[in-house]
This record gives sequence, structure tokens and C-alpha cells, in this order.
Amino acid sequence: MITVVGQSGKTNVTDVVELRVPADPAYLTVIRTASAGLAARLDLTLDEIEDLRIAVDEACALLLGHTTHPDAHLFTEFTIRPGALDVHVRGPARTLPDRSSFAWSVLEALVGRVETGATDEGCWIRLSHTGGRRA
Repeated sequence: MITVVGQSGKTNVTDVVELRVPADPAYLTVIRTASAGLAARLDLTLDEIEDLRIAVDEACALLLGHTTHPDAHLFTEFTIRPGALDVHVRGPARTLPDRSSFAWSVLEALVGRVETGATDEGCWIRLSHTGGRRA
């Protein structure tokens, strides 16, 4: 399911795009593609778009682990603001990612801010990227 809220095509408003896919690594390509497309709206450099795409993919992979979760979903919410993109990913993981892991180091190197937390439904990771050549 894809839900778009906001005024498409305007860069001075906040747009929210929600994406829900089955909690299966095979669907990560859908989220990676959406990440790159939405990042392009911020007029980021190609390197910044690629960094964000990799960070979102890594966050999703951390929340999935190496297994498929039948009947579970991976939820991704992209909040596009002038000059910034926030990505909130929720998945079926029951334990928070290890902040001393290589994967966590990759996340911190690729985006400006990384946060994580847990709810009864699973864990979440929020990535925030500020940049671009125009707001």
C-alpha cells in the first residue's frame, strides 16, 4: 500500500509518503527505489541520493534480520520537508539493533541522525537527512 499525503510538486510544504510491504527481504527493492525517487525531489547530489538509499536499505534489513516474517509487514514513512527527508521504518524485529555493530556505524556515516526504539509491535529506526542544493 502506498499513501501520499500533501501537495505534490511543491517544495515549500511537507509531504508524507507511507509504504507498507510484506516483511520479506525480496521487497526491499521497492523501498530502495522509493527512497531514491523521493530523495531526488530534494535536489540532492547523486552521492547523497545513493547514501540515503543505502541507509534506508540497511535500516530495513536490520529490522527484518535474515528471515521472512509471515503475515508481518515493514512500514516506511517518508516525510519530505524543504531541504530535508526523514524516514521512519517499523518492522517485526523484537530486539533493537546493536549500536556498536558495523551496520549501525554505516547508518550513522550515511545520514545526519539515526534514532531507534521499540513498541509492542516491533522496533523502529528513524533516519534524518538534511541537505540538497535548494529548499
